[in-house]
Amino acid sequence: MNAHTQKITLQGQAGAIEALVDAPLLPDGVAPRGVAVIAHPHPLFGGTMNNKVVQTLARAFVLCGWRAVRFNFRGVGGTEGVHDEGRGELQDLLAVIDQSMQPAPGVPLALAGFSFGAFVTSQALAALGPARAPHKLVLVGTAVSRFGVADVPADLREHTLVLHGELDDTVALADVLQWARPQALPVTVIPGATHFFHGQLPLLRSLVVRHLSAPACTR
Repeated sequence: MNAHTQKITLQGQAGAIEALVDAPLLPDGVAPRGVAVIAHPHPLFGGTMNNKVVQTLARAFVLCGWRAVRFNFRGVGGTEGVHDEGRGELQDLLAVIDQSMQPAPGVPLALAGFSFGAFVTSQALAALGPARAPHKLVLVGTAVSRFGVADVPADLREHTLVLHGELDDTVALADVLQWARPQALPVTVIPGATHFFHGQLPLLRSLVVRHLSAPACTR
């Protein structure tokens, strides 16, 4: 946690949701570009909002002027409830999105998820629908071989960054390409990287910043 990180408690279907808000340093009178909500990897395998990849994603959004919200799924840390194999976790994510957008529901929304968090994030896209679709989407180490990762809606694909490690030993790159191919969804491969991007986090952050800063990807 740094000087610009605030610990908050939100309310979810299963009770309290523990969350951290990372705020960008902006000149007086300048509002953040929007709100980015970031979902962490599998709770039963040590995944938390303090995961290094999740923190890296938050830093990337903050560097680009976004307010980044990361949170613990049910049963993790101070979040109440028990693991629900993605069903309850989707409700957690939707609750965090709803409360993070208040009191300014019209601000741009971005979503990001790592591994299991990418799966839950993909499920949230259908639940949000076109009217609430995120302006930016970042999926990292997407666990397509382990969970039912939903397709990215066609009109959101040009605003989506899919990142995967070449040597991912948890989710094979070939499986991600098989998922992405029918969607004509590009996959950015980090050479030599494993599932947790050890030694490659600065590059991961740089690629996310580039995606967030690209004029062609700005709605």
